[in-house]
Amino acid sequence: MSDSESIDTDPVEGEISRRRFLRNAAIFGIGVPAVSLALEACGGGPGTASASGGPGHDPWPNPKYTFTLVNHVTTNFFFVPTQYGAADACALTGCSYQWTGSQTSNVSEMVNAMNAAIDSKVDGIGIPIIDNKAFVGPINRALAAGIPVVAYNAEASSGTGNKQMAYIGQDNFQAGVEAAKRILTTVKSGELVAAMIATPGSLNLQPRIDGAKSILGPAGVNVVEVSTGAAEGGEINAVAAWYQGHPTVKFLYAVDGGTGIAVATAVKKYGLKSKGIGSSGWDVGVPTLQQVQAGNLSFTIDQQAYLQGFIPIMQLFMYQVSGGLMRPVPTDTGLTFVTSANVSPYLSAKDRYEGSSSAIKVLPAPSSITV
Repeated sequence: MSDSESIDTDPVEGEISRRRFLRNAAIFGIGVPAVSLALEACGGGPGTASASGGPGHDPWPNPKYTFTLVNHVTTNFFFVPTQYGAADACALTGCSYQWTGSQTSNVSEMVNAMNAAIDSKVDGIGIPIIDNKAFVGPINRALAAGIPVVAYNAEASSGTGNKQMAYIGQDNFQAGVEAAKRILTTVKSGELVAAMIATPGSLNLQPRIDGAKSILGPAGVNVVEVSTGAAEGGEINAVAAWYQGHPTVKFLYAVDGGTGIAVATAVKKYGLKSKGIGSSGWDVGVPTLQQVQAGNLSFTIDQQAYLQGFIPIMQLFMYQVSGGLMRPVPTDTGLTFVTSANVSPYLSAKDRYEGSSSAIKVLPAPSSITV
């Protein structure tokens, strides 16, 4: 299949063929066991396809489920590949989804969006649990109504009463731990690290600082949290102003994409790299990758945003077609450090997976794999 060739996802008489499902599943990287489970759930096992119907019939009956993904920053560039992932999962399964929530991490708006989805009797909900208390009631209400709920991108702290069925996303605390280990290669005891955060306390960001502190603190490194705000211009000004007041800092550690760009801006403006001051960003938006390539960020972190849309839809779908037997399972979407050594493939590949293109295409696999 060429890069320009489109993927056939049109349902045939309300159904999607087993052959088409298998082909598209291969394109989008769904493992054979997962595909087999989906087919078995609807009566089509491996090697039993039959054009005449009966066990293993072809085409495969495809209920038109509708899912809702509530989000805390619906227009943020980070979630562009997340939406592509959800759309591609829906194309595979013949379902649909709604993207809704808040543009500004307004928890009340998110709760209202979730309640609206419950009232409309959707077939499954995914939501970043950015607040420990606000979503307990809505999640319980959804589950009581038979609507499965998964968290993605952010999960509640343990012991808070949130009963989401699974979390799909990066382990944000552990990501902070691993980032701190890398920071310790350039910072020593008694030196200062600034942990830059757009919205302190938000459960998709704060654990990245808490994880870093759990390593840097015992190593004798001084860590100070700096709130930058979520507005781009404000972030740039906040980072610049803080640095001017604390020129002895040794590392600027940003835990969100916008603040990472603000850190890179300060590094370039004040020549911080030549002064031995390290810096980092988060996520793999094109502007962030460009700053890594230019040397204004020591590293950034990839948490595979595409999978945070694709996997929730697939897991909610599997729950429905299996009659609840295939329950959602926790899925860590990983942590990859992106540095000047490996940034080039990210910038050269224009694709849905990182949100740099809307085109559906198959990218060439690496000739070797480093783990």
